[in-house]
Amino acid sequence: MRILVTGGAGYIGSITTHRLLEAGHDVVVVDSLIRGHRDAVDRRATFVEGEIGDPSVMARVLPGCDAVMHLAGLIEVAESQSEPGRYFDANVAQPARMLDAMVDHGVRAIVFSSTAAVYGEPSSVPISEDAPTHPVNVYGATKLMFERLLDWYRAAHDLRSIRLRYFNVAGALPDGSLGEAHDPETHIIPRLLTSFAAGTTRFEVFGDDYPTPDGTCVRDYIHVCDLAEAHLLSLEEMGRGGEGGVYNLGNERGFSNLEVIGVCAEVAGTGVDVVRGPRRAGDPAVLVASSGKARRELGWTPKHTDLRGIVADAWRWHSR
Repeated sequence: MRILVTGGAGYIGSITTHRLLEAGHDVVVVDSLIRGHRDAVDRRATFVEGEIGDPSVMARVLPGCDAVMHLAGLIEVAESQSEPGRYFDANVAQPARMLDAMVDHGVRAIVFSSTAAVYGEPSSVPISEDAPTHPVNVYGATKLMFERLLDWYRAAHDLRSIRLRYFNVAGALPDGSLGEAHDPETHIIPRLLTSFAAGTTRFEVFGDDYPTPDGTCVRDYIHVCDLAEAHLLSLEEMGRGGEGGVYNLGNERGFSNLEVIGVCAEVAGTGVDVVRGPRRAGDPAVLVASSGKARRELGWTPKHTDLRGIVADAWRWHSR
């Protein structure tokens, strides 16, 4: 199949592109490179620099494609709170124009990179796909809005979609050749490992008064390679004519920020001086996935379920 990957120069997009190519697919990557990295794009893929909301760019990349994997967009929770207009443009308005271009070019299947942030503060954990969606930050609200838009495009244009709501993504390719490199970086594991690699052991935790065992946020961590595999399985499901749907992706186990700090320090072989800071706006206390639906319907089985192993792969990348 010929697949268009939007945001394919980013962290998840580049590793998903690598997995698609390994599976024998023909891949076209489109990325604005505002936050992506050109050298992260696999040389076997066709690369086009541009915005997904630009019809002229879409006219170059969509012809001949069988499906779209949509991973482009802005992802920083705190930034979304201070720049909501920018996030609605990048995560809703531009992707809406992409959907119009897909319809114009006869591409009727999309795998969408969504997020657990659509749930907001969950009423119970683990979180299943039928849990109420009440995002508490702009980032989650924009992702949920695009999910709703996909429902309308299915009704109007028979455009099928799979939405992957994943939890905290971490890790790197096991050989250390490709990993996470955001600027700015706000995710806890790469922040820690980048600091350790630079010889800095002081680390600030955002909030220590959450209703959790140690007062810090609890999150479910999924290895980026397991996430890429889920994208491939979703694509195969769409290729079989599947109707689509929503799937949570996580390891179904939560770790607090303090636990994560301890594991990262252990892997890096260093001590750490934890400084307790204020909460970040828009951070739910606990997010842990129920991923049974993806296991049953997509045949997805995560292979990297140990936090220490996930961190070790990430450290191999960051220490380089």
